[in-house]
Amino acid sequence: MRLISPCEILFFFLRGRVISAEQRINDRIRASEVRLIGFSGEQVGIVTTSIALEMAEEVGLDLVEISPDAKPPVCKIMDFGKYKYEIAQKAREARQNQTHIVVKEIRFGLKIEPHDYETKKAHIERFLKGGDKVKVTVQFKGREQTRPEMGYRLLMKLSEEIAEFGFVEFAPKKEGKSMTMVLGPVLKKSQAAKKPASKPVTPPKKTVDAVEEVVPEVLETEEVSQ
Repeated sequence: MRLISPCEILFFFLRGRVISAEQRINDRIRASEVRLIGFSGEQVGIVTTSIALEMAEEVGLDLVEISPDAKPPVCKIMDFGKYKYEIAQKAREARQNQTHIVVKEIRFGLKIEPHDYETKKAHIERFLKGGDKVKVTVQFKGREQTRPEMGYRLLMKLSEEIAEFGFVEFAPKKEGKSMTMVLGPVLKKSQAAKKPASKPVTPPKKTVDAVEEVVPEVLETEEVSQ
């Protein structure tokens, strides 16, 4: 005779039963009495479930079990369809407001040309303004590996020049043939997204008494693509 394992007993016990995490409403509420909250939020008190259902039917709404673990369970009279819609809307808004931290990476050579250095520094500033972190890596070639202090000085020089937009989150650290530093943004991602665009510069008005013609300044901006 084969012995039946505890797992098999549990399987046969649960087979055919539907386990749902959804809130119980109306005639699905099992408790004989509930602590009732009215549609307007008023505390009705402890009443039988049948009376609570009648009160909900009178106003054409649902009886919803909002705290099943309480003794007795707490139920509220409400529009359950509208309630589920509002919960879904709040969850959607919460997902939209989540900040996604992105770590950009910029690589430097130890003997980088000044023009390339300024170009890459501009990229780093743009990333930091957008609320992203930046991983800056200095790569050593050949005998340069014996001069890690030069890479350290280069990274610290960079950190001082971009201090307006970022700070050193992880100090320079040598790893094999490279040295890495991580910069964090001064503005968080959400703050950078909400920061209003700068107002356009309006040229000064020409006055009647002016002898010379006023020439307005034209500000040109150019975005450096990576």
